[in-house]
Amino acid sequence: MERIADMSDVRLDLYAKLTDVQLRSHMESENGFFVAESAKVASRALDAGYEPISLVVPEHRLARERALVERFEAIPDADVFAVPGEQLQTLAGYEVTRGVLAAMRRKPLPSLNELLKGATRVAVLEGITNHANVGSVFRNAAALGVDAVVVSPDCSDPMYRRAVRVSMGTVFQVPWTRIEGDGGSWLEPAMEDLRAAGFETCAFALHDESVDLGDERLSGIGRLAMFFGTEGTGLAQATIDACDHVVKIPMREGVDSLNVAATSAVAFWGLRSRGVR
Repeated sequence: MERIADMSDVRLDLYAKLTDVQLRSHMESENGFFVAESAKVASRALDAGYEPISLVVPEHRLARERALVERFEAIPDADVFAVPGEQLQTLAGYEVTRGVLAAMRRKPLPSLNELLKGATRVAVLEGITNHANVGSVFRNAAALGVDAVVVSPDCSDPMYRRAVRVSMGTVFQVPWTRIEGDGGSWLEPAMEDLRAAGFETCAFALHDESVDLGDERLSGIGRLAMFFGTEGTGLAQATIDACDHVVKIPMREGVDSLNVAATSAVAFWGLRSRGVR
């Protein structure tokens, strides 16, 4: 472990300027690493086999985070930096409420065909740009028996620090992949792969043809992919048209929808496979 007082130290560049969205996107995606916030999330990343680059701990939390520090110190080439607590916000550009920051290397994403092997319930996220909602969907998926998550090309990064934090590290538990493509070009090949793997598909949308979540036509489906869209515009019409079923959650008059995080939780439970209790 090394103490660093100068926040301009080049070894801290991975954590700097995290408020700059473009820089953050470039650094975290193209350079193959992500930032985990909090000891619990960093520990879960290690448990899931992610390779650590470095750990930054405020000096006043060194005793509290001793177990995590020792885990990092035991890994060759992983650095541990102690910094003055009041300087951590200056470094990150935001208030770090969970104590520590850890930079970890990403793993290669599987192909969709690889992801679908052995899965019976899959969530497909189309164009969801709210990081907290993405993280919440992963947490719901981990809790309620969804085997994998697929994200569209324009969906927020599940490994973005806020998504990771909101998910409580479950993004490391639930297998996922991103479909490549521009605009709607991703949809047709994704549908082909899903159908070739024996999946039926359902779109969650308010639509003239929507059936209630409890409709008997949805019971007993062996392999099911559930599509969720962004709040406001929802799923693209082409996606709705391509799905085998269009589903809605019945609600009291005066309320037409839940946010996507809540919708996913209700949907995952309502359409869970028989092996989930």
